[in-house]
This record gives sequence, C-alpha cells and structure tokens, in this order.
Amino acid sequence: MEKKNVERDEISLKELIEKVKEWYRYLLTQWKIILIAGLIGAILGLAYSLTQKPIYTATLKFALEDEKSGGGLGGALGLASSFGIDVGGGGGSIFSGSNLTELFKSRLMVEQTLMTPVSVNGKVISLAEMYIQNNKWRDSWNDSPKFKNIQFLPKAEHKYFTRVHDSILGVIYENLSKSSLSVAQKDKEIAITSMDVVSNNELFSLYFCEALARQVGKFYVDTKSKKARENMRILEHQVDSVRSELNSAITGVAVANDNTFNLNPALNVRRAPSVRRQVDVQANTAILTELVKQSELAKVTLRKETPLIQVIDRPILPLKKERFGKVKGLILGSFLFGFLTVLFIIARRLLKGLTV
Repeated sequence: MEKKNVERDEISLKELIEKVKEWYRYLLTQWKIILIAGLIGAILGLAYSLTQKPIYTATLKFALEDEKSGGGLGGALGLASSFGIDVGGGGGSIFSGSNLTELFKSRLMVEQTLMTPVSVNGKVISLAEMYIQNNKWRDSWNDSPKFKNIQFLPKAEHKYFTRVHDSILGVIYENLSKSSLSVAQKDKEIAITSMDVVSNNELFSLYFCEALARQVGKFYVDTKSKKARENMRILEHQVDSVRSELNSAITGVAVANDNTFNLNPALNVRRAPSVRRQVDVQANTAILTELVKQSELAKVTLRKETPLIQVIDRPILPLKKERFGKVKGLILGSFLFGFLTVLFIIARRLLKGLTV
C-alpha cells in the first residue's frame, strides 16, 4: 500500500515537472510577443519617469519643553494660593505627546498657515495661492464664474471667506494632511519630534514647513500660558486700582491736615477725617505690597511657561530631492508589461483548452 502511494507521488511530481517544461517551451515560442510587450512597457516606464516632477522634503525637528514641577517656585505659588489668588500653573499636558502631533495636522492650524504671506517671483502672495498656482488650478477655473474671481489674500481672516473659499481650503487641507504632511516622534526614547512636508515645489515645502511650525508654536504658547497671562493682567489691574486709591488717600490725609492746622485741641471731632484717611493709607499700603508680590510671582510664572517649543533643526535649501528615475522606469515598465503578457498568454491557452 505504501509503495503505491510513493509511486503515485512520484508520478504526480513527474507530471508536474513535465507540465512546467511544456509551459516553458510554449512560452519560448511566444518570445517575440513577450519581448515586444517588454519593450513597450520599458518605453512607457521611461515616459512616465520623464513626466514625473521631483519630490522635495522639508524636515523640521523640535523638542517640547515640559516642566512638570515648579521647583523652588512651588512654595511661592502655594503662598499665593493661601491668599486666594491663583497665579497660574500652566496648561498642563493638554497638547503633549500625540495631542501635539494632531495639533500640527488640525485643519485650523493648516488653514491659518495657508494664509501666511510669502514672496514668489517678486510678488507677495499667500501659501494657499502658491499651492493653487503650483497645481495650475486656475487654468481650469478661468471658464467657471464661480471660481474665476476667488482670491486668497495674505493674512485674510476666515470670517470673510465664502462657502467656495471653504470648499477650496478643504480640498487643499485634505491633500496636505493625507499625502504631504507627516508629524511623528521617530524614536520613543528621544523626546524629539520631526515634521516632514513633501511637495513637488521646493519653495512651498520650505515655506509651509516653517510657517506651520511658527503657527503651531504661537498657538501652543498662547494656550499653555493663557491662564497665567489672564491672572497677570488681573493682578496688574488690581495693583493700578489700589495704587490709585492709595494716592488718593495720601492726598486726603494732606488735605485733612491742612484743614485742621492750628485747630483748637478741644475740637477733636474735626480731626476724624484725617484719622480715617490715615487708616485708608495704611490698609492700601498693606494691600498694595501684597498685590505687587503676587504680580511679580505671576510674571515669573508666565516666563516659566514660555517658550514651550524649541526648534532644533530647520529645513535648509537645497532640500532633499527624490524622483522616479529613468532606469527604474525602464526596468519596472518592462517587467510589469512582460509579466502581464505572460499571464495573458497562459490564460488564453487555458481558455482554449477548456473550449476544445
């Protein structure tokens, strides 16, 4: 029984080898078709490589400052809190790690960056307009009244945009976020984040990369230090108010003293306004002293919160360039067309065998 199984296996293996040889000999008879297909594929691959624009990559690396402890400032902040005054402790980790990465790729940041003014061929235009010109969208817009007069001026505010503006910006954002913009921490052990901007225009890659870093950095700093800035503003307003009251009280003491000059000692009731003003001076002096301390602490806190993003490496011209090479186009085109032709020949022969 075992001998029969072995013989069957040997026969099936022999049959497989014979089939492979048969197909090999048949394909050799079709070498002209396969060769022509390979040449056509090589020509098409070469043509494709010639039509493809080079891709430029702008890379910016930055480190995020993350002060989790206040150090020696903690005691002072605790003292301020005991007086019922919050001098701010920062924005916490609202935009740390992956949150910061998503902030770079958010539509708000990208659209605000697209309104950044740049100089192209001696003209100041927005990055959005530069993107539109680079992709030659206006060539097709000239025949459409809806898009013909659409402009994206530098530093334009979103509240002045129409529905058409928003739809165009939406398309640009989708294109950039999906295929052009990449933000990631490449090594988890190193707290350095890298941002790559890829496009077929070297200057656009450079300008957009730097502008996006500035826009996100400003938004990040403003958000993280918002609480500290608000508290500092309130404290400065209170300091000014109390100082004004103190100056008024000092003036009131002087006026009251003038009114009681050479006053009969028996008329002490006439001295009451002067005494009240002196109490106001003492109270306002104590309040002003404390508020000035808290105001200075608030300034220290605000300085501690900024800057929060430290740029390490900026993109420098010439940028890294990649392109679909001619040799690569020849080889890939030839192989792909040749392989598809072989599959077609095999499929055609099999279909003929089934119909016979």
